[in-house]
Amino acid sequence: MARGPLNLWNHWATQILLLLSLALQIVLSVFAGIRRRQSSSMPRILLWLAYLLADSTAIYAIGHLSLSSAPSNHHLVAFWSPFLLLHLGGPDNITAYALQDNQLWLRHLQTLVVQVLGAAYVLYKHIAGNGNFLVLAATLMFTVGAVKYGERTWALKCSNLDSIRSSLKKERPTRHNHFHPQDQAGDHKDEEFVLRRAHSLFHICKRAIVDSSVDGDSEYRDTTEMLGKIDMIWGLMEMELSLMYDILYTKAAVIHTWFGYCLRVISPLAIVASLLLFQFSSKVGHSRVDIAITYVLLCSALFMETTSLLNAVGSTWAFAFLCTTSWSWLRYEALCTARWDRLRRAVASLHRLIKATTGGGSSYRSERWTGTRTLGQYNMLHFCTRRDNNLASPLLGRLAKMVGLGEWWNRKHYSGSIEISELVKEHTIKHMARLYKKGRWNALGVLRKKWGQEALEQNKSFPELEEFLGVEFQEGVIIWHIATDVFLIKSERARVEGASGRVEAIKLMSNYMVFLLVERPYMLPGLAQNRLYQRTCENLVEMRAAPNHRKWDIWEVLRSLFSLRDDPDSNSKAADIEKLAKILYDKNPSFSIDAPRLSYVTRLARRLVEKEADGTTDSLQLVLEVWTDILVYAGNKCSRESHAKKLNSGGEFTTILWLMAEHLFQASLEGP
Repeated sequence: MARGPLNLWNHWATQILLLLSLALQIVLSVFAGIRRRQSSSMPRILLWLAYLLADSTAIYAIGHLSLSSAPSNHHLVAFWSPFLLLHLGGPDNITAYALQDNQLWLRHLQTLVVQVLGAAYVLYKHIAGNGNFLVLAATLMFTVGAVKYGERTWALKCSNLDSIRSSLKKERPTRHNHFHPQDQAGDHKDEEFVLRRAHSLFHICKRAIVDSSVDGDSEYRDTTEMLGKIDMIWGLMEMELSLMYDILYTKAAVIHTWFGYCLRVISPLAIVASLLLFQFSSKVGHSRVDIAITYVLLCSALFMETTSLLNAVGSTWAFAFLCTTSWSWLRYEALCTARWDRLRRAVASLHRLIKATTGGGSSYRSERWTGTRTLGQYNMLHFCTRRDNNLASPLLGRLAKMVGLGEWWNRKHYSGSIEISELVKEHTIKHMARLYKKGRWNALGVLRKKWGQEALEQNKSFPELEEFLGVEFQEGVIIWHIATDVFLIKSERARVEGASGRVEAIKLMSNYMVFLLVERPYMLPGLAQNRLYQRTCENLVEMRAAPNHRKWDIWEVLRSLFSLRDDPDSNSKAADIEKLAKILYDKNPSFSIDAPRLSYVTRLARRLVEKEADGTTDSLQLVLEVWTDILVYAGNKCSRESHAKKLNSGGEFTTILWLMAEHLFQASLEGP
């Protein structure tokens, strides 16, 4: 029994490795697009494993070929080494899995040299003397594979933030002249129109992600006009983030150049030539299995390279390239005659046909960003009313604590997500526009004032409520988050409005900011305050009244035992939360050294309720304005690198706000 698997590996290791490498390329090509949205964990884990295994499998296979001596009937396996180089080049829609991969381009360059030499050695060792047709076919495939592998390495270099910064210093952004026949009469809310407009404004996003969007020397003064109406801005920002994702995590930076397009035209032709040469070459002495595998490799390579060509010429990146080319005749023939538009629609129809026929997805992906449609949610009162030490606590949570993953479990189990409401979008856009009109940004586009300060000043409450903003940003988030929950429970107006837009928007923004604080602190400005958060949670748990010893319903116990998620939107602890909120409200407001933040919470909640009761302030509107200001501040002050890193896993709402602020600031510099 032990000999069986060992003999199988000794005789068929190369074939197994080749087919595994091909399968990994297919997985990468199909699943790479999920990073544009906030998808579930399993597809992401599969993509991550495929990304890690793809290179190591191909490299190991080349090493195996260079060291082994193939039997006489297996000499054809040497012809496969160029395909491994092609696999190392990877699909067009993923080069880097994480932003840090772009910084390792020199390491990839070193690996490129070694693997190309290794593949060349394999060809010299086994292919020489196997017939002119096979040698010529191997040479063609070797050239294609080496160039494609080199293209991937160059794409990693071009996608590095330092390289982007250097390129912007060397040359000014190229003007995108619009020559699309539908832009004059078409619907300006049309997705295609918005995407083309995003290309025209993309230089602002590109500058902002690496340095500053400020371009005082720009000869163009039409940013305000290009941004369009307020209802188009959100979609425009989504499109620009999608383009930025392409630059950072795919081959877009090198595909949409003269070299990239020429390579995509030549590669399928070279593979077709190799396929014909192999077809006419002698098959005498070669294993039938090896011949079949060779045809599979050639046909799959032809399919992937043809798909790459169609995706490249059918992309709006091609439209942007044609707009900026100095060859006016080419621009006229492609755009003014609507030939490119017909080609793009044909490519899209072909992919839809493939999807309908196969019942799955194709490698073609929408260039619309879909990662910021939902907001993460985490509520401290919801978390602190959990049942940790009784019979009904989740079994998986107990297991996680036993293996030291208790904090991870708490973050995942008690968090959730909810779709962004239109009120939140509209309110944040109007808030930022108002800030720019008032000149609240400095010369670099950075907010001058403290988080929440603008909202309090607008409502003439700043002197009275300034102390509750906290010394550090995350401290202010914690204080206002808990006080907001207490206020909404005690407020008469909040109870009357119920699930109205304002109340829901406040809850959504408040829970989202705490979600970032707990789950993604790198997306927030200032010092991380993890210990402050933990200590506040401990204070809340200590303050909570002893649980009632009520009888448990057996089905309720079972649901709790086997629950995988208990998110804040589930209302599973509404009664417990209301009880804890009332305890906080009735608490002695004097400063406590043991729980200083909760003292601030009590005082702030009481002030808000009192101001609403005496009619001096619409406290509900004040709280909404404060959370909007906190959101805008978080996006503006978060590091650019953090925004760039998060693009590979769906992005964040604060990233949209940051990019919007950069555009509005550039527009404000250009004047009316």
